[in-house]
Amino acid sequence: MRQIILDTETTGLEPENGHRIIEIGCYEVEQRRPTGRRFHEYINPDRAVDPEAVEVHGITDRFLMDKPRFADIARSFLDFVADAELIIHNALFDVGFLDSELGRLGTDWGRIADHCRVTDSLTLARRRHPGQRNSLDALCRRYAIDNSGRSLHGALLDAEILAEVYLAMTGGQVTLHLGAREEDGPAQRIESDQPVSADRPRLRVVEPTAAEIAAHASWLDQLDRESDGRCVWRALDGEARG
Repeated sequence: MRQIILDTETTGLEPENGHRIIEIGCYEVEQRRPTGRRFHEYINPDRAVDPEAVEVHGITDRFLMDKPRFADIARSFLDFVADAELIIHNALFDVGFLDSELGRLGTDWGRIADHCRVTDSLTLARRRHPGQRNSLDALCRRYAIDNSGRSLHGALLDAEILAEVYLAMTGGQVTLHLGAREEDGPAQRIESDQPVSADRPRLRVVEPTAAEIAAHASWLDQLDRESDGRCVWRALDGEARG
C-alpha cells in the first residue's frame, strides 16, 4: 500500500479568486513505513502573496521570484503521486488548489482524482475524536508527536508531521521497526550453542473454534468500518490467498 502524505502552501484561500499554490510537499509511506522519498517544490505563482498568508507560512514574493512555475513541475509531481493514496489534512482545500492548477494547463491533465485516491485525515480525525479540536497541532498534542520546529507552516514539514499523526491515529507504529530495511544493513542473527533435541515433543497446533473465527471476523469488520475499508490484516490476508 503506497501512500503519499501531501500538503501545500498558497497565496491565499480561494483558488476561484485567482490564488495559486506556492509550495508542495509530499512524503511517501509504503506498507505503513516511511520510505524516505520526498517531493518538494517552491513555485512562482505569477501573482502577489497575500500579507495574511505570509504571516502563516513566511513565504514572500521576493523568495518566489526565481522559482519554477507549476507548469514546470506538474509532470514530475504527477509522476510522484501516480496511483498512490494521498493523505491530506482538510483535503478539500489542497485538492481544490491542485485541480485549479491542473485546469490552467488544459483538460488533458485531468484532475487529482484521475491520478490517485484521496483520503482526508481531518475527516478521519473527526470520526475518531468527535467534538474535539482536530487541527494538526491539536493532534500532535493528543498523540505526543513533537512539532516544536513548526513555528511557521511549511508544506514538507507539515507533510512529515502529518505522516506521524496519521500512522498514530490509525493504530500503526510510528518509530518502532520490527523488520530491517536494506539501508539499515543486514538483520542480526541470534545464534545459540544449545542443540535442539530431535526427540523434543512436537509443537501443539491449536485450531480456532467456529466461535473464535466468527469473533475474529466481527473484529475485522469493525476495523474496516473505522478505517474506511483499509483494514491491513484483510489486505495482507487477501494477498496471501491470491
